[in-house]
Amino acid sequence: MKIYVVGGAVRDALLGLPVQDHDHVVVGATPEQMVAAGFRPVGKDFPVFLHPKTQEEYALARTERKTAPGYHGFVFHTSPDVTLEDDLVRRDLTVNAMARGDDGIVVDPYGGRRDLEARLFRHVSEAFAEDPVRILRVARFAARFADFRVAEETNALMRAMVEAGEADALVPERVWQEIARGLMEERPSRMFAVLRDCGALERIMPELDALWDMPHPLEADSGVRAMRVIDHAAAGGHTLAVRLAALVLDVAAIDSLCARLKVPNDCRDLALMTAREHGAIGAVQGEPAERLAALFARCDAYRKPERFADMLLALECATLGGAYPQRPWLLGALGAARGVNAGEVAARCGADKAKIPEAVLAARVEAVRTWMGQAPESAT
Repeated sequence: MKIYVVGGAVRDALLGLPVQDHDHVVVGATPEQMVAAGFRPVGKDFPVFLHPKTQEEYALARTERKTAPGYHGFVFHTSPDVTLEDDLVRRDLTVNAMARGDDGIVVDPYGGRRDLEARLFRHVSEAFAEDPVRILRVARFAARFADFRVAEETNALMRAMVEAGEADALVPERVWQEIARGLMEERPSRMFAVLRDCGALERIMPELDALWDMPHPLEADSGVRAMRVIDHAAAGGHTLAVRLAALVLDVAAIDSLCARLKVPNDCRDLALMTAREHGAIGAVQGEPAERLAALFARCDAYRKPERFADMLLALECATLGGAYPQRPWLLGALGAARGVNAGEVAARCGADKAKIPEAVLAARVEAVRTWMGQAPESAT
């Protein structure tokens, strides 16, 4: 039995980056031997075990065979005679197909180190084409490692996969999982550039892809602007929900995009609200207190002030660092409106409960009006 650290841990160590997780491959062992050594089996499709102390994953070396479209259509084979090279050849990219033994020696049968030095994403073998998730993974890696580029032959292979319909076999949950991870990387625009280059973006996010045909007053088109905005949001360290809202601000059918990809409710709701309100908020400082109170109510800001603040962050990202006085102005006004004690207002209404909503609204409007008259210069 020989145990190797494989994949991202080896890659990141060679790049001098911190290593978060360790994946291991075990060569020359059977499931029975793993259990006898104290490992706990957890794999459903193929033998994977948890280390009794570290709880890290240890997978038996395996080969695989494509049996159906998509990424579920595989049959896996494990046995003690499967070699490390047999296991590594099924991996996606050469930079992820290296292993390190207990002696510290890196096993690199497919040129991963060479491609690390060249800052190149290159597929290991034609088996890459059997799993469409790998298109998403390459795009996500491009967002993380912004100075890497996709090898021409790998891009050609991904384009052929898209044209063959492999991208259409991706389930929405997996697409969103990879897109969400890519959005949280350093340069999300690189992910979308890779997806566009191979034709996959049009298949998995056609609503976003359509931006490149839409004019924009400040850019070559709305797609170029969206890429600058999402990178600006990433540089600001914002949450996933804020980043998505900033990205899709100009998308025409956010609801259908989110529904198809099964985007989580918090991300969907913020994106829809941001797109709906950004026009009204643009001239908000000239609006009367009644309009502001109505805006807050429409956005459910009295109950969810954090989401309202996130919307303003997403809109601020769209200025690419330009002045955005609307955010401090609205947060100040919202603070004044939320300072109204609704319970006290309700108590003053006595037994006439029907008057409570109107009375609370009137109190909030007055609080905003008062705040507007006393707003500090820094908030305007």
